[in-house]
Amino acid sequence: MANESRPCPCDIGDRFDYGGRGQEVQVEHIKAYVCKPPASTGKAVIVIHDIFGWQLPNTRYMADMLVANGYTAICPDFFAGREAWKPSDDWCKFDEWLKTRDARKINKEADAVLKYLKEQCGAKKLGVVGFCWGGVAARHLMMTYPELKAGVSLYGLIKDSDDISNLLNPMFFIFAEKDDFIPLHQVTLLQQKLKKNCKVDYEVKIYPGQTHGFVHRRREDINPQDKPYVEEGRKDMINWLNKYV
Repeated sequence: MANESRPCPCDIGDRFDYGGRGQEVQVEHIKAYVCKPPASTGKAVIVIHDIFGWQLPNTRYMADMLVANGYTAICPDFFAGREAWKPSDDWCKFDEWLKTRDARKINKEADAVLKYLKEQCGAKKLGVVGFCWGGVAARHLMMTYPELKAGVSLYGLIKDSDDISNLLNPMFFIFAEKDDFIPLHQVTLLQQKLKKNCKVDYEVKIYPGQTHGFVHRRREDINPQDKPYVEEGRKDMINWLNKYV
């Protein structure tokens, strides 16, 4: 997830000026942002943040967008109280920081969130979406928890050695054509592995001309040329959830 000059792509993009319509709650040992639709549909989505953590306004905007489409949305603190990365932090220390925040070691937090959604929110059908670091986490959960009926991984970094073929339920992969941190050859290799080994529905889509983080880190008013792709990515995410959750 790193290179020497710029160890993470998440410094690309815009920070939204957005307050959120939901509320912060305590879910066992972690905090979470929760927003519910006016009438319960029995459907819920776990929204997994990027390196900037569960309080980033952009991620809460994504959660509230899902709520507007009939889902209860929860964005938990998968860093479990440890500090999120800040743009002002020293990028030279990023690798050390990341070692204590393994996107594949979040089962304790996931267990708590799933229990909360089922017992406190009446969730019967569940999905997950994740952005960058959260995209890796979402892939992990989709290979671990069969109750998650659909997943969307948005520009979750992949390595040539990663095998994501053991998905338990359908998953949608969103990538940007001009993502300097996820080379297209890695996306091609992912597609080859999925085609050969994956037993469930999946889709891999590359959005032309886009850079890392475009779905949740691009303000259309600042980047009007990106607006059609930002909107398309968000629509694709919701359509995938609607199809399987």
